[in-house]
Amino acid sequence: MNIHEYQGKEILSSFGVRIQRGLVAHNAKEAVEAAKELTEQTGTGWHVIKAQVHAGGRGKGGGVKLAKNLKEVEEVAGNIIGMNLVTPQTSAEGKKVHQVLVAEDVYYPGDNEPEEYYMSVLLNRATGRNMIMYSTEGGVDIETVAEETPHLIFTEEVDPATGLMPFQARRIAFNLKLSGAAFKDMTKFVMSLYKAFEKSDSSLFEINPVLKTSDDKILAVDAKVTLDDNALFRHKDYAEMRDIREENQTEVEAKEVGLNYVDLDGNVGCMVNGAGLAMATMDLIKQAGGEPANFLDVGGTADAKRVEEAFRLILKDDKVEAILVNIFGGIVRCDRVAQGIVDAYKNMGDAVNVPIIVRLQGTNADIAKKLIDDSGFKIHSAVQFQEAADKVQEVLK
Repeated sequence: MNIHEYQGKEILSSFGVRIQRGLVAHNAKEAVEAAKELTEQTGTGWHVIKAQVHAGGRGKGGGVKLAKNLKEVEEVAGNIIGMNLVTPQTSAEGKKVHQVLVAEDVYYPGDNEPEEYYMSVLLNRATGRNMIMYSTEGGVDIETVAEETPHLIFTEEVDPATGLMPFQARRIAFNLKLSGAAFKDMTKFVMSLYKAFEKSDSSLFEINPVLKTSDDKILAVDAKVTLDDNALFRHKDYAEMRDIREENQTEVEAKEVGLNYVDLDGNVGCMVNGAGLAMATMDLIKQAGGEPANFLDVGGTADAKRVEEAFRLILKDDKVEAILVNIFGGIVRCDRVAQGIVDAYKNMGDAVNVPIIVRLQGTNADIAKKLIDDSGFKIHSAVQFQEAADKVQEVLK
Protein backbone atom coordinates (compact mmCIF):
# COMPACT_ATOMS: atom_id res chain seq x y z
CA MET A 1 0.00 0.00 0.00
CA ASN A 2 1.41 3.37 -1.05
CA ILE A 3 0.97 6.39 1.20
CA HIS A 4 1.57 10.12 0.84
CA GLU A 5 4.81 11.88 1.70
CA TYR A 6 3.38 13.54 4.80
CA GLN A 7 2.12 10.17 6.07
CA GLY A 8 5.49 8.55 5.46
CA LYS A 9 7.16 11.35 7.38
CA GLU A 10 4.75 10.80 10.29
CA ILE A 11 5.91 7.17 10.48
CA LEU A 12 9.58 8.17 10.25
CA SER A 13 9.21 10.81 12.94
CA SER A 14 7.50 8.34 15.30
CA PHE A 15 10.71 6.28 15.26
CA GLY A 16 13.03 9.21 15.90
CA VAL A 17 14.00 10.04 12.31
CA ARG A 18 14.48 13.80 11.84
CA ILE A 19 12.25 15.10 9.05
CA GLN A 20 11.51 18.29 7.18
CA ARG A 21 8.46 19.44 9.15
CA GLY A 22 5.23 20.41 7.47
CA LEU A 23 1.44 20.68 7.67
CA VAL A 24 -1.21 19.46 5.22
CA ALA A 25 -3.63 21.88 3.52
CA HIS A 26 -6.64 21.15 1.29
CA ASN A 27 -7.11 24.66 -0.11
CA ALA A 28 -5.20 27.94 -0.46
CA LYS A 29 -6.65 29.44 2.74
CA GLU A 30 -5.62 26.40 4.78
CA ALA A 31 -2.16 26.63 3.21
CA VAL A 32 -1.71 30.21 4.47
CA GLU A 33 -2.81 29.20 7.99
CA ALA A 34 -0.47 26.20 7.86
CA ALA A 35 2.41 28.47 6.80
CA LYS A 36 1.75 30.84 9.71
CA GLU A 37 1.62 27.96 12.19
CA LEU A 38 4.77 26.41 10.75
CA THR A 39 6.63 29.72 11.09
CA GLU A 40 5.65 29.87 14.76
CA GLN A 41 6.81 26.28 15.32
CA THR A 42 10.05 26.32 13.33
CA GLY A 43 10.94 29.93 12.61
CA THR A 44 11.04 29.26 8.88
CA GLY A 45 10.61 32.34 6.70
CA TRP A 46 10.14 30.58 3.37
CA HIS A 47 7.84 27.61 2.70
CA VAL A 48 7.94 24.72 0.25
CA ILE A 49 4.56 23.76 -1.23
CA LYS A 50 4.46 20.08 -2.26
CA ALA A 51 1.66 18.32 -4.14
CA GLN A 52 0.59 15.14 -2.32
CA VAL A 53 0.06 12.42 -4.91
CA HIS A 54 1.30 8.84 -5.19
CA ALA A 55 3.97 9.55 -7.81
CA GLY A 56 7.61 10.54 -7.95
CA GLY A 57 9.10 13.35 -10.00
CA ARG A 58 6.59 15.90 -8.69
CA GLY A 59 9.06 18.75 -9.01
CA LYS A 60 9.51 18.10 -12.74
CA GLY A 61 5.76 18.38 -13.24
CA GLY A 62 5.44 21.64 -11.32
CA GLY A 63 4.15 20.04 -8.14
CA VAL A 64 6.87 21.39 -5.81
CA LYS A 65 7.34 25.15 -5.49
CA LEU A 66 9.09 27.55 -3.10
CA ALA A 67 7.05 30.40 -1.62
CA LYS A 68 8.94 33.34 -0.08
CA ASN A 69 5.95 35.03 1.59
CA LEU A 70 2.34 34.34 2.54
CA LYS A 71 0.98 35.85 -0.68
CA GLU A 72 3.09 33.41 -2.68
CA VAL A 73 1.99 30.55 -0.40
CA GLU A 74 -1.65 31.30 -1.23
CA GLU A 75 -0.95 31.72 -4.94
CA VAL A 76 1.21 28.60 -5.33
CA ALA A 77 -1.08 26.37 -3.23
CA GLY A 78 -4.10 27.61 -5.19
CA ASN A 79 -2.41 26.72 -8.48
CA ILE A 80 -1.27 23.26 -7.36
CA ILE A 81 -4.45 22.09 -5.59
CA GLY A 82 -6.90 20.86 -8.21
CA MET A 83 -4.33 20.56 -11.00
CA ASN A 84 -3.74 17.34 -12.92
CA LEU A 85 -0.10 16.71 -12.12
CA VAL A 86 1.80 14.90 -14.87
CA THR A 87 5.14 13.36 -13.86
CA PRO A 88 7.39 10.64 -15.33
CA GLN A 89 5.56 8.19 -13.04
CA THR A 90 1.96 9.06 -14.00
CA SER A 91 -0.15 8.50 -17.09
CA ALA A 92 -0.50 11.22 -19.73
CA GLU A 93 -3.66 12.40 -17.94
CA GLY A 94 -1.75 12.82 -14.68
CA LYS A 95 -3.15 12.69 -11.16
CA LYS A 96 -5.46 15.23 -9.60
CA VAL A 97 -3.96 17.00 -6.58
CA HIS A 98 -6.34 17.10 -3.61
CA GLN A 99 -3.94 18.41 -0.98
CA VAL A 100 -0.51 19.93 -0.47
CA LEU A 101 2.15 19.72 2.19
CA VAL A 102 3.33 23.13 3.38
CA ALA A 103 6.88 22.39 4.56
CA GLU A 104 9.66 24.36 6.22
CA ASP A 105 12.64 25.62 4.25
CA VAL A 106 15.63 23.50 5.31
CA TYR A 107 18.14 24.94 2.82
CA TYR A 108 18.95 27.92 5.03
CA PRO A 109 22.42 29.57 4.90
CA GLY A 110 25.08 28.60 7.43
CA ASP A 111 28.69 27.66 7.94
CA ASN A 112 28.63 24.84 5.36
CA GLU A 113 26.96 24.15 2.03
CA PRO A 114 23.95 21.80 2.23
CA GLU A 115 24.56 18.35 0.74
CA GLU A 116 21.98 15.92 -0.67
CA TYR A 117 22.17 12.11 -0.49
CA TYR A 118 20.01 9.23 -1.67
CA MET A 119 18.95 6.43 0.71
CA SER A 120 16.45 3.59 0.56
CA VAL A 121 15.69 0.47 2.58
CA LEU A 122 14.24 -2.56 0.81
CA LEU A 123 14.41 -6.32 0.50
CA ASN A 124 17.15 -7.88 -1.62
CA ARG A 125 15.20 -10.84 -2.99
CA ALA A 126 18.36 -12.50 -4.29
CA THR A 127 19.80 -12.88 -0.78
CA GLY A 128 16.64 -12.80 1.34
CA ARG A 129 18.05 -9.93 3.40
CA ASN A 130 17.04 -6.33 3.92
CA MET A 131 19.35 -3.87 2.25
CA ILE A 132 20.19 -0.19 2.61
CA MET A 133 21.02 1.40 -0.73
CA TYR A 134 22.62 4.84 -0.65
CA SER A 135 24.56 7.33 -2.73
CA THR A 136 26.24 10.70 -2.54
CA GLU A 137 24.17 11.67 -5.60
CA GLY A 138 20.89 12.65 -3.94
CA GLY A 139 18.09 14.77 -5.37
CA VAL A 140 18.29 13.20 -8.84
CA ASP A 141 16.86 10.06 -10.46
CA ILE A 142 18.66 7.12 -8.89
CA GLU A 143 18.07 5.17 -12.14
CA THR A 144 20.24 7.70 -13.98
CA VAL A 145 22.96 7.40 -11.34
CA ALA A 146 22.85 3.58 -11.59
CA GLU A 147 23.19 3.72 -15.36
CA GLU A 148 25.82 6.42 -15.73
CA THR A 149 27.85 6.25 -12.49
CA PRO A 150 27.15 2.88 -10.82
CA HIS A 151 30.29 3.18 -8.67
CA LEU A 152 28.55 5.96 -6.72
CA ILE A 153 25.85 3.58 -5.43
CA PHE A 154 26.62 1.65 -2.24
CA THR A 155 24.69 -1.13 -0.52
CA GLU A 156 24.70 -2.45 3.03
CA GLU A 157 22.99 -5.78 3.65
CA VAL A 158 21.54 -6.55 7.07
CA ASP A 159 21.78 -9.98 8.69
CA PRO A 160 18.25 -10.78 9.97
CA ALA A 161 19.75 -12.61 12.96
CA THR A 162 21.52 -9.51 14.31
CA GLY A 163 19.72 -6.57 12.68
CA LEU A 164 21.56 -3.43 11.61
CA MET A 165 24.79 -3.08 13.58
CA PRO A 166 26.28 0.29 14.64
CA PHE A 167 29.47 -0.35 12.64
CA GLN A 168 27.34 -0.64 9.49
CA ALA A 169 25.72 2.72 10.14
CA ARG A 170 29.18 4.22 10.64
CA ARG A 171 30.36 2.66 7.37
CA ILE A 172 27.45 4.31 5.56
CA ALA A 173 28.34 7.69 7.04
CA PHE A 174 31.99 7.16 6.05
CA ASN A 175 31.12 6.24 2.45
CA LEU A 176 29.02 9.41 2.26
CA LYS A 177 32.24 11.31 3.14
CA LEU A 178 30.85 12.79 6.36
CA SER A 179 32.79 13.83 9.43
CA GLY A 180 32.30 15.46 12.82
CA ALA A 181 28.74 16.26 13.94
CA ALA A 182 27.28 15.26 10.55
CA PHE A 183 28.93 11.84 10.79
CA LYS A 184 27.41 11.21 14.23
CA ASP A 185 24.01 12.47 13.15
CA MET A 186 24.03 10.29 10.03
CA THR A 187 24.75 7.12 12.04
CA LYS A 188 21.83 7.97 14.33
CA PHE A 189 19.64 8.73 11.28
CA VAL A 190 20.46 5.39 9.61
CA MET A 191 19.81 3.35 12.78
CA SER A 192 16.43 5.06 13.30
CA LEU A 193 15.51 4.73 9.63
CA TYR A 194 16.15 0.98 9.63
CA LYS A 195 14.19 0.57 12.87
CA ALA A 196 11.25 2.43 11.30
CA PHE A 197 11.40 0.18 8.21
CA GLU A 198 11.45 -3.01 10.26
CA LYS A 199 8.86 -2.07 12.90
CA SER A 200 6.38 -0.60 10.42
CA ASP A 201 6.43 -3.76 8.26
CA SER A 202 7.25 -1.73 5.18
CA SER A 203 8.43 -3.10 1.86
CA LEU A 204 10.14 0.12 0.77
CA PHE A 205 11.52 3.31 2.31
CA GLU A 206 13.00 5.74 -0.18
CA ILE A 207 14.37 9.08 1.01
CA ASN A 208 15.51 11.31 -1.81
CA PRO A 209 17.03 13.52 -0.75
CA VAL A 210 18.47 12.93 2.69
CA LEU A 211 19.86 16.37 3.51
CA LYS A 212 22.90 17.52 5.45
CA THR A 213 21.92 21.06 6.40
CA SER A 214 24.29 24.00 6.57
CA ASP A 215 24.63 23.39 10.34
CA ASP A 216 25.37 19.65 9.89
CA LYS A 217 21.96 18.21 10.80
CA ILE A 218 20.76 15.12 8.88
CA LEU A 219 17.08 14.93 7.94
CA ALA A 220 14.61 13.43 5.46
CA VAL A 221 13.36 16.02 2.98
CA ASP A 222 11.15 13.53 1.13
CA ALA A 223 9.65 10.14 2.04
CA LYS A 224 8.33 7.49 -0.29
CA VAL A 225 6.95 4.66 1.84
CA THR A 226 5.29 1.45 0.67
CA LEU A 227 3.63 -0.64 3.38
CA ASP A 228 3.21 -4.41 3.19
CA ASP A 229 -0.52 -5.06 2.71
CA ASN A 230 -0.20 -8.47 4.36
CA ALA A 231 0.98 -6.87 7.62
CA LEU A 232 -1.69 -4.18 7.92
CA PHE A 233 -3.63 -6.27 10.44
CA ARG A 234 -0.83 -5.38 12.86
CA HIS A 235 -1.08 -1.66 12.04
CA LYS A 236 -4.69 -0.53 12.07
CA ASP A 237 -3.58 3.13 12.18
CA TYR A 238 -1.52 2.65 9.02
CA ALA A 239 -4.43 0.98 7.22
CA GLU A 240 -6.42 4.18 7.76
CA MET A 241 -3.79 6.08 5.73
CA ARG A 242 -5.03 4.49 2.51
CA ASP A 243 -6.21 7.06 -0.04
CA ILE A 244 -8.32 5.26 -2.64
CA ARG A 245 -8.51 8.45 -4.72
CA GLU A 246 -4.90 7.73 -5.68
CA GLU A 247 -5.59 4.17 -6.77
CA ASN A 248 -6.97 2.73 -9.98
CA GLN A 249 -10.74 2.70 -9.39
CA THR A 250 -11.29 -0.58 -11.26
CA GLU A 251 -8.64 -2.23 -9.07
CA VAL A 252 -10.34 -0.84 -5.96
CA GLU A 253 -13.71 -2.21 -7.13
CA ALA A 254 -12.17 -5.60 -7.89
CA LYS A 255 -10.67 -5.81 -4.43
CA GLU A 256 -14.06 -5.11 -2.86
CA VAL A 257 -15.59 -8.12 -4.62
CA GLY A 258 -12.60 -10.38 -3.90
CA LEU A 259 -10.97 -10.44 -7.34
CA ASN A 260 -7.25 -10.02 -8.01
CA TYR A 261 -7.10 -7.41 -10.77
CA VAL A 262 -4.27 -5.30 -12.13
CA ASP A 263 -4.96 -2.78 -14.88
CA LEU A 264 -2.61 -2.81 -17.92
CA ASP A 265 -2.46 -0.93 -21.22
CA GLY A 266 -3.32 -3.61 -23.78
CA ASN A 267 -6.32 -4.58 -25.92
CA VAL A 268 -7.09 -8.18 -24.81
CA GLY A 269 -8.78 -8.75 -21.47
CA CYS A 270 -7.83 -11.86 -19.49
CA MET A 271 -9.84 -13.90 -17.00
CA VAL A 272 -7.85 -16.76 -15.52
CA ASN A 273 -7.70 -18.89 -12.36
CA GLY A 274 -4.27 -18.96 -10.76
CA ALA A 275 -1.41 -16.47 -10.95
CA GLY A 276 0.93 -18.79 -12.88
CA LEU A 277 -1.66 -19.53 -15.55
CA ALA A 278 -2.44 -15.81 -15.73
CA MET A 279 1.20 -15.02 -16.51
CA ALA A 280 1.28 -17.76 -19.16
CA THR A 281 -1.95 -16.41 -20.66
CA MET A 282 -0.46 -12.93 -20.92
CA ASP A 283 2.49 -14.46 -22.80
CA LEU A 284 0.00 -16.25 -25.05
CA ILE A 285 -1.74 -12.97 -25.89
CA LYS A 286 1.59 -11.34 -26.75
CA GLN A 287 2.48 -14.30 -28.97
CA ALA A 288 -0.84 -13.88 -30.78
CA GLY A 289 -0.04 -10.27 -31.62
CA GLY A 290 -2.13 -8.64 -28.89
CA GLU A 291 -1.32 -6.89 -25.64
CA PRO A 292 -2.82 -7.92 -22.27
CA ALA A 293 -5.27 -5.33 -20.95
CA ASN A 294 -5.24 -6.66 -17.41
CA PHE A 295 -4.19 -9.34 -14.97
CA LEU A 296 -7.32 -10.93 -13.49
CA ASP A 297 -7.25 -14.02 -11.29
CA VAL A 298 -10.75 -15.23 -10.36
CA GLY A 299 -9.33 -17.77 -7.93
CA GLY A 300 -10.73 -21.23 -7.24
CA THR A 301 -14.37 -20.39 -7.86
CA ALA A 302 -15.87 -19.22 -11.12
CA ASP A 303 -19.66 -19.26 -10.79
CA ALA A 304 -21.99 -17.05 -12.87
CA LYS A 305 -21.92 -14.15 -10.40
CA ARG A 306 -18.12 -14.10 -10.16
CA VAL A 307 -17.68 -14.43 -13.92
CA GLU A 308 -20.17 -11.61 -14.51
CA GLU A 309 -18.31 -9.34 -12.09
CA ALA A 310 -15.05 -10.19 -13.88
CA PHE A 311 -16.55 -9.42 -17.31
CA ARG A 312 -17.92 -6.09 -16.10
CA LEU A 313 -14.53 -5.09 -14.70
CA ILE A 314 -12.73 -5.99 -17.94
CA LEU A 315 -15.30 -4.19 -20.11
CA LYS A 316 -14.83 -0.95 -18.16
CA ASP A 317 -11.67 -0.56 -20.24
CA ASP A 318 -12.59 0.99 -23.61
CA LYS A 319 -9.37 -0.33 -25.18
CA VAL A 320 -10.45 -3.99 -24.81
CA GLU A 321 -11.13 -5.56 -28.22
CA ALA A 322 -11.44 -9.19 -27.08
CA ILE A 323 -11.57 -11.27 -23.89
CA LEU A 324 -9.65 -14.51 -23.34
CA VAL A 325 -10.95 -16.80 -20.59
CA ASN A 326 -8.37 -19.45 -19.69
CA ILE A 327 -9.43 -21.77 -16.86
CA PHE A 328 -7.80 -24.97 -15.62
CA GLY A 329 -10.41 -27.12 -13.90
CA GLY A 330 -8.63 -28.83 -11.07
CA ILE A 331 -10.56 -27.88 -7.96
CA VAL A 332 -13.35 -26.27 -9.96
CA ARG A 333 -15.14 -28.32 -12.63
CA CYS A 334 -14.94 -26.96 -16.19
CA ASP A 335 -18.63 -27.57 -16.89
CA ARG A 336 -19.58 -25.35 -13.94
CA VAL A 337 -17.29 -22.62 -15.21
CA ALA A 338 -18.77 -22.94 -18.70
CA GLN A 339 -22.29 -22.68 -17.31
CA GLY A 340 -21.19 -19.62 -15.33
CA ILE A 341 -19.85 -18.00 -18.51
CA VAL A 342 -23.05 -18.73 -20.42
CA ASP A 343 -25.25 -17.43 -17.59
CA ALA A 344 -23.12 -14.30 -17.22
CA TYR A 345 -23.30 -13.64 -20.97
CA LYS A 346 -27.10 -14.07 -20.83
CA ASN A 347 -27.43 -11.70 -17.83
CA MET A 348 -25.23 -9.00 -19.36
CA GLY A 349 -26.90 -8.99 -22.77
CA ASP A 350 -25.68 -6.19 -25.03
CA ALA A 351 -23.06 -5.13 -22.46
CA VAL A 352 -20.81 -7.82 -23.94
CA ASN A 353 -19.75 -6.10 -27.14
CA VAL A 354 -16.42 -7.83 -27.86
CA PRO A 355 -15.54 -11.41 -28.92
CA ILE A 356 -14.91 -13.90 -26.11
CA ILE A 357 -12.52 -16.83 -26.47
CA VAL A 358 -12.86 -19.53 -23.82
CA ARG A 359 -10.28 -22.24 -23.16
CA LEU A 360 -11.31 -24.72 -20.48
CA GLN A 361 -8.98 -27.61 -19.64
CA GLY A 362 -9.28 -30.19 -16.89
CA THR A 363 -12.22 -31.94 -15.19
CA ASN A 364 -15.22 -32.28 -17.54
CA ALA A 365 -13.56 -30.12 -20.21
CA ASP A 366 -15.38 -31.97 -23.00
CA ILE A 367 -18.78 -31.26 -21.40
CA ALA A 368 -17.76 -27.61 -20.91
CA LYS A 369 -16.82 -27.22 -24.59
CA LYS A 370 -20.21 -28.62 -25.65
CA LEU A 371 -22.02 -26.19 -23.31
CA ILE A 372 -20.13 -23.27 -24.87
CA ASP A 373 -20.63 -24.45 -28.45
CA ASP A 374 -24.36 -25.10 -27.95
CA SER A 375 -25.06 -21.83 -26.11
CA GLY A 376 -25.93 -19.89 -29.24
CA PHE A 377 -23.80 -16.97 -28.07
CA LYS A 378 -20.78 -15.48 -29.82
CA ILE A 379 -18.31 -17.38 -27.66
CA HIS A 380 -15.33 -19.11 -29.32
CA SER A 381 -14.22 -22.28 -27.55
CA ALA A 382 -10.71 -23.69 -27.60
CA VAL A 383 -8.98 -26.71 -26.08
CA GLN A 384 -5.24 -26.22 -26.69
CA PHE A 385 -3.10 -23.18 -25.88
CA GLN A 386 -2.13 -22.70 -29.52
CA GLU A 387 -5.76 -22.96 -30.61
CA ALA A 388 -6.68 -20.19 -28.14
CA ALA A 389 -3.81 -18.04 -29.45
CA ASP A 390 -4.96 -18.54 -33.04
CA LYS A 391 -8.52 -17.51 -32.16
CA VAL A 392 -7.26 -14.38 -30.38
CA GLN A 393 -5.25 -13.52 -33.49
CA GLU A 394 -8.29 -14.19 -35.69
CA VAL A 395 -10.72 -11.97 -33.76
CA LEU A 396 -8.19 -9.12 -33.51
CA LYS A 397 -7.83 -9.11 -37.30
